[in-house]
Amino acid sequence: MRKSLHIIGVMVLGLVLCAGAQNPGKRYTVAFYNLENLFDTIKSPGVNDEEFTPEGAKNWNSQKYGKKMSNIEEVFYKLSADTRAYPAVIGVSEIENRNVLEDIVALPKLQKANYQIVHYDSPDKRGVDVALLYRPSQFRLEGSAALPVKLVDNPDWKTRDVLMVWGTIEDEPFYFFVNHWPSRLGGQQQSEYLRELAAGVVRHAVDSVVAARPDAKIVIMGDLNDDPTDRSIAVTLGARAKMSEAKGAADLFNPFNEMHRKGFGTLAYQDAMNLFDNMIVNGNLVTGGSGKLKLYKPDTNRFYGNIYDRPFLRQQSGQYKNYPLRTFVGNNFQGGYSDHFPVFLYIAK
Repeated sequence: MRKSLHIIGVMVLGLVLCAGAQNPGKRYTVAFYNLENLFDTIKSPGVNDEEFTPEGAKNWNSQKYGKKMSNIEEVFYKLSADTRAYPAVIGVSEIENRNVLEDIVALPKLQKANYQIVHYDSPDKRGVDVALLYRPSQFRLEGSAALPVKLVDNPDWKTRDVLMVWGTIEDEPFYFFVNHWPSRLGGQQQSEYLRELAAGVVRHAVDSVVAARPDAKIVIMGDLNDDPTDRSIAVTLGARAKMSEAKGAADLFNPFNEMHRKGFGTLAYQDAMNLFDNMIVNGNLVTGGSGKLKLYKPDTNRFYGNIYDRPFLRQQSGQYKNYPLRTFVGNNFQGGYSDHFPVFLYIAK
C-alpha cells in the first residue's frame, strides 16, 4: 500500500510540473540555494579540496556524493511541485566545478526542465564557486561575466567572484547577480569590510547596468554572510526595507528584510537564526517599470520573499532540532541536505 501511494504521489507531482511547464508567462520562480560544499570526489590541482576526497578527513566517496545528489534532486523537485513549476532560474553556491553542475541538471526528476549552466571558476582557495541554472524556454540568455572581488593592498587574498548573467524573460531585460560573499571567519566585525567590498562590486555593477539599460530588471541573490539589516546590505549595497522606497531603476528593495525582523532565518548558529540568503530586486521589478513583469506575492503569502524550510529539511531531534539538516557536522556525515534553507521569489505580470 505504501509503495502504491508513493507512486501515485510521484505521478501527481509530475502532472503538476507538466501543467506548470505548459503555462509559461503567468508566473516565474527564481530560487537560490547554498548547496553546502558540493565537491566531487577527485582531488583538483591548485585548490584545498583534500578533505572532500575518499582519502580525506570526510571520507568523501561516491556513495556519499550520490546521497548528496539525491537530496538536491528531492529539494528542487519538491520546491517545483509546491510552486507549480520548475524555477525559471536557480542560483547556487558552494559548488566545486562544472562537473557537479552537469550532474545536477542530469538528475532524472530535473531533466524535463532542461536546465542550462552558467559557471566560471572562481579564485577561491577552497575551489568553491557560484553558478546559475536556467531554463532556456523561459529565460533567454544573452551574456554573462565574472566580476572579481579583490583587495588592492592584498593580492594574495582570494574569494568568490560575483556572477552576472543577463538575458530576457518575455522580451523584458533581466540581470541576475549570484553571490557568495566572504565569510565571518575571524569575527563579524573584523571581517565586515570584506563583505562591504563585495557589496561595493555589486552596487557599482548595478549602477552601470541601469545607466546603460534604464529598463533593466535586476535580481541580486546569494549567501551574503550578513543579515538584511547589516551594513554591507543595508548601506553599501543600499537594499531598502520598504517596498515604497524602491521606485527608480537603481533603487533596491530587499523582500527578506521584513522576514528577518519577524525572526525568520535560513541558517542557525548558537541557537539563533540568521538570514544570510537574500534575494534583492530593483525598482523596475517593484513597479513593473516599462514592462509588465514584476515582483509578485500570492494572496496566501505573508511576505514577498520565501524561505523553503519544509520539515524534511530540518533536524527533527537532538541538540540541533529545527536547524537545517546538513550534510556534515564536523567530519561526521549526517546524510542531510545543506546548512542553509533555499529561498525563492515570484515574478509575474
